[in-house]
Amino acid sequence: MDTFFMFGKYSSGGLREIDAARTAQVRSWVAESGGSVRGAFALLGEYDLVIIVELPNITEAMKTAVSLGKLTGISFSTCAAMPVEHFDKIADDLSTEIASARMEAGE
Repeated sequence: MDTFFMFGKYSSGGLREIDAARTAQVRSWVAESGGSVRGAFALLGEYDLVIIVELPNITEAMKTAVSLGKLTGISFSTCAAMPVEHFDKIADDLSTEIASARMEAGE
């Protein structure tokens, strides 16, 4: 499963519909997309909320963001994320590959 941060901005209609039942519906809709909600937070600042979800792939993330936008009146900006330990491993692997390529090129 891939992790996505879904940053949301309420429309005026979306604001009127804030309640615990809609939050439960969002969790259900994410589950129907084959995923799960790992956390949801109200925010101050540029965005009004963030929902952290795990979904099978980027296609499901895009479908989920569009569907939730249509169903809730919340506009989402979705970002893929990975644990920093995974990112560190990628960076280490790239450093090794670059060093090997430089050695082969005689640098």
